[in-house]
Amino acid sequence: MVNYFEIFGLPISFHPPQELVRKKYYELCRKHHPDRFTQDSNNAAINALQMSALINEGYKILKDADATLEYVLRLENTLGTDEKYSLPQSFLMEMMDLNEAVSEYEMDRTEEAKQMSLATLEEQNAVLNNEINKLLNSYDTGNRTPELLVQIKDCFFRKKYLLRIQKRIATFASP
Repeated sequence: MVNYFEIFGLPISFHPPQELVRKKYYELCRKHHPDRFTQDSNNAAINALQMSALINEGYKILKDADATLEYVLRLENTLGTDEKYSLPQSFLMEMMDLNEAVSEYEMDRTEEAKQMSLATLEEQNAVLNNEINKLLNSYDTGNRTPELLVQIKDCFFRKKYLLRIQKRIATFASP
């Protein structure tokens, strides 16, 4: 797996400093821009194109908090490709109520059902964001234990679940 933190000269972190990410991105783009290698061998031009693609992909990931979260979990071998994760039963029970409210909104399309769905979703997001931020900060300050990474992974999947519900609400909320 490509280590974008290494390419950008940054330590692995769930919160890479965005100003530094941007600065390194432009620096690397200048250094590896394919136009600089037009007079060189064909291999140098191909390498520059490949490096430019890696730099662009790395920048896309490191500037997006959710993409960085997923990327670091993959980098730490905590998250597998197309992994099917079993969410905790307690979380799924809470989501049952939210899904019921969303279904009611889908059927009735009343403003009251919509507001109830959105309020419950906001509350769940706030609780989850608080929990995940504590875990991510713990990692970034040096706690790199497998147990912590498993907790972060759990939050990642819960966050994905809530995002699907949010998209579902948005689909029915749009005219």
